[in-house]
Amino acid sequence: MSAAALAAFVEESQRPGNASSLHAAGRGARRVVEESRESVAKALGARPSEVIFTGGGTEADNLAIKGIFWGRRAQDLRRTRVLVSAVEHHAVLDPAFWLAGHEGAEIVLLPVDREGRVDLDALRAELAAHAEETALVSVMWANNEVGTVQPVRDVVRLAHQHGVPVHTDAVQAVGQVDVGFAAAGVDALTLTGHKLGGPVGVGALLARRDLPLEAVQHGGGQERGVRSGTLDVPAIRAFAVAVEQVVAELGVRSAHLTMLRDVLVAGVRQAAPDAVLRGPDPATEPALRLPGNAHFTFPGAEGDSLLYLLDSAGVQASTGSACQAGVPQPSHVLLAMGVPEAEARGALRFSLGATSTPDDVAALLAALPAVVARAQAAGLVTKGIA
Repeated sequence: MSAAALAAFVEESQRPGNASSLHAAGRGARRVVEESRESVAKALGARPSEVIFTGGGTEADNLAIKGIFWGRRAQDLRRTRVLVSAVEHHAVLDPAFWLAGHEGAEIVLLPVDREGRVDLDALRAELAAHAEETALVSVMWANNEVGTVQPVRDVVRLAHQHGVPVHTDAVQAVGQVDVGFAAAGVDALTLTGHKLGGPVGVGALLARRDLPLEAVQHGGGQERGVRSGTLDVPAIRAFAVAVEQVVAELGVRSAHLTMLRDVLVAGVRQAAPDAVLRGPDPATEPALRLPGNAHFTFPGAEGDSLLYLLDSAGVQASTGSACQAGVPQPSHVLLAMGVPEAEARGALRFSLGATSTPDDVAALLAALPAVVARAQAAGLVTKGIA
């Protein structure tokens, strides 16, 4: 958490009051919630009434995918198709496939190119053939693994030609690139607190007032009646402070992250010459990649081995792959990009944030050659080659 968000959280935690209560303490809590709503809306180019507070990005994605599907199908029973890019976060993919298994939805995975960018021609063709059966399109603003920034405005233009609403998961994007709700023309947008200096367990779904949106959880009817539950006032205030701060500091923060990322990418290429950068190359397409993201695959090495060896050297990175039932699986994002499974298993994602420094990058680059060599040797032993 940023210092400002933490201070707001601590201050608000010392005040009583349920934001749904009518006494003085409740009215005070409600004032904090509504001021926070206005702050988030202003920072992201939305109207306050379009901000729905949630318990984080996953809940907001579920509300968007399920809520829009149910809302659209209630208007027209033919609308059962859900179009999502093949590289979406599981917070979008899993509720979509849940709808397929329980609600009769038909899921269409939109293909991506080798850099992870959604195929607009495929979207255009799908909408031309099945627009009247399509409930919604969901394409993330930027990918959480390989950092690819998606052509969201083009997606919106194509979908809106057919009257189809668009949701975008902007969890990775807010605070790293310019995100504007109204400017992009999307109908719903997800963000979360812990990715931008706020608390864990709070986020928001920005949703147009005229968007058909059914509730996923029911109870007291808070948040436009689509997200019941007692509002976490301290978390909401801290979240709003964090959003306002990262948007205000976007230019400086983006430049700082870009500088660190470029040093990191160049250093990895030197330290491990056979490593392959995945996603857009920042040297040639800087606007198409998140400033704080670098993703490589290391031939002959398992991502988990690389992760643990780096961790023991004091460097914390991520494989970016799912682990189901204790069995490491190659990233669905890399597979969708056409990366062979054997290569996808050797993936590492390096994420930079507000507290990252040149010394952090230097520590990674110093540790990397020995780590890669050990991981590749372990891979040879595992395959029975050594």
